[in-house]
Amino acid sequence: MFSRLALYSIAAAIALALLSNGVGVALAQNDHSQRVSEKGASEKAGATPGVARGKYLVEGVAVCGQCHTPRDASGNLDRTRWLQGGSVPYLPAKPGSDWPINAPRIGGTPPASDADMIKLLTTGIWTNGNPLRLPMPQFRMDRSDAEAVVAYLKSVAPQQ
Repeated sequence: MFSRLALYSIAAAIALALLSNGVGVALAQNDHSQRVSEKGASEKAGATPGVARGKYLVEGVAVCGQCHTPRDASGNLDRTRWLQGGSVPYLPAKPGSDWPINAPRIGGTPPASDADMIKLLTTGIWTNGNPLRLPMPQFRMDRSDAEAVVAYLKSVAPQQ
């Protein structure tokens, strides 16, 4: 009925609408039980609690991998290159708009300093002082969530 690209576009539009209205981030910030269970699990595994929280936000709330991870020949996310950059799987609503073709690598060594990444995630503003182009959501995370996301991104390494 719908193509995979159409479904991704619908999912991105819904996520963007929720995140721009603060709903997705508010849900993540209010999920106390998730924070408690992640803290216990990460302490047992020897990881910092921020990395577990960041993983939850990146994978479960913001679904960053949908754009920032390459896809295999079947269109599935290539988990061996998780968050290593990829082709943007969504088309612009308005042809001819300033739409990115590729999403940058954010796993391992993010494309900016920790301070700049935290600024992006808390304000939606990039290093050049401008908001990022769509389809990148302009997040308004609180500082602790942004720090957790950066900690997780820095912990990600491509599989060899």
